[in-house]
Amino acid sequence: MLSSYVIFTDLDGTLLDYESYSFKPALPALTRIKTKNIPLVICSSKTRSEIEFYRKQLENSDPFVSENGGGIFIPQDYFCHDFGHDKLMNGYKIIELGKSHKILIDALDSIKKETGLGLKSFSDMTIEELSEMAGLGRELAELAMMREYDEPFLLEQDSRDSERIKFEINRRGFRHTEGGIFHHISGENDKGKAVDILIELFKDTSPNLKTIGIGDSLNDLPMLQVVDIPILVRKPDGLYDSRVNVSSLVRAQGVGPEGWNETILGLIDRDGVTAN
Repeated sequence: MLSSYVIFTDLDGTLLDYESYSFKPALPALTRIKTKNIPLVICSSKTRSEIEFYRKQLENSDPFVSENGGGIFIPQDYFCHDFGHDKLMNGYKIIELGKSHKILIDALDSIKKETGLGLKSFSDMTIEELSEMAGLGRELAELAMMREYDEPFLLEQDSRDSERIKFEINRRGFRHTEGGIFHHISGENDKGKAVDILIELFKDTSPNLKTIGIGDSLNDLPMLQVVDIPILVRKPDGLYDSRVNVSSLVRAQGVGPEGWNETILGLIDRDGVTAN
């Protein structure tokens, strides 16, 4: 059954609470979405394994985007039409936009040796360190370590160091992004490129589809730039990420999943969204 909407959502600090990683405050909107057969496409900096963990909890079977647009995972029989993809694995047709994890690790190692900057990547951490630092249980910390297209890292809180690491990453032909906690190095992929591909696939069967994107941080900006209705939720301090500025931006009144819930319900109720 086709829907008049598709929703692309970030996870950390958006659909998931910044500290508890719970989506409970968004349950009313999530229930409404499911009732109306509106696709919910997770688009996150998290790994495939982490996203699958939350998809199971959400009872979600729609496509998803991992590691800031590095990989697009589409259930094998989801679309009735053919489309180009890079490989078929574990029941997914996979479109790969990112560089391999090993290439990214080598680039970070080179930057550390050349500049002496104090940075610590996921690959330098133990499961216990990551668990404590990110507030994750051991199981989720292990899933977060299973990188394929992106490497998160921490940098000493010095604005000059931050600008230097961006320069060094970009100089080597890679992309630098900032999420809620970590900096990231990746290939030339981003959430916007991945979402743009999925929008075209959805519109092949539903040309009048309206697209919603919802996030909280700078790495969500490319996604918000390609959707019809871009939404920004508040940070835990009640403020918005001032670096995220896009035409027609809707600023949710609530923090994280509370803002997600209120704004999505408002859109659905305002437009009387129904399945086609």
